Amino acid sequence: MTMNPILHGTAAFMEHLGLNEEPFGVHYSDIKPENASGPKVGPPISRELEDRGELDIQEVLKGFTCVMGSVWLARKRRGAAFISAEEYGCPGGVYYCSLIKPHLRFLEYYVSNGFEGTPMQGERYMPNPDAMREMLHKVDPREAPAKYCVFKPLSQFTEGEEPEFIIFFVRPEILTGLFTQAVFTTGDVDCVVSPFGAGCTNMISWPLYYKEKGLEKAVIGGFDPSARKFMRVDELTFTVPLSLYKKMLDALPESMFNHDTDWKNVRKKVARSARAWGEEE
Repeated sequence: MTMNPILHGTAAFMEHLGLNEEPFGVHYSDIKPENASGPKVGPPISRELEDRGELDIQEVLKGFTCVMGSVWLARKRRGAAFISAEEYGCPGGVYYCSLIKPHLRFLEYYVSNGFEGTPMQGERYMPNPDAMREMLHKVDPREAPAKYCVFKPLSQFTEGEEPEFIIFFVRPEILTGLFTQAVFTTGDVDCVVSPFGAGCTNMISWPLYYKEKGLEKAVIGGFDPSARKFMRVDELTFTVPLSLYKKMLDALPESMFNHDTDWKNVRKKVARSARAWGEEE
């Protein structure tokens, strides 16, 4: 597949949106990109080791690297980020990026109310381990088709590479444009969703969940308190499957961006926001 039509359409879309940062694509590859941001090799992890009491979670967490942190570095460097089953950094991220199955039971407690009688009080994002377990069973990422899950700018996809999903990092004004274009393209009032998840869950796991069900859904994310430090102030993520993204680009000529609509007023606020944050180019 050639990326040229997508890159050309993306450039036009970015101009309509007032977006200065190129969106990322995510795909799976057996080749790790050169100079990519990502974690170091960690101790082996698996449910089997955990159930046998042979998993030292404290040793695992010594090399903690958040997927969102790797992507944040990649964004700043305009390069790639990666995660693999050996170079994982985060026991949650490696599951959410579909690189190990099943999930570690540790996550059920870590994201909820912790381990009674220990200093680990939990993140308190879920009320109890049962609720978290249900979420993990539901999202259930497929087995990865290649060794590495790779995030990189769209323009860095080479001939023969194809992103499964397109990820935008945006503030609410631009998000308004993305949301509306998805609805305009599909006519589906439920085509944009935002289920609970970690930062990476809403960039890859939930998008995969809907894709595996044959549903074209865009997913909004960025509500994970632990991942906010790896995002700009007021920023959220908007992830869309490639199939829907192509349709969104094809629908641009008849959209609000090319007619006399209230988008022109939102576009002024986009410019004001860029000035306020010193992000004008």
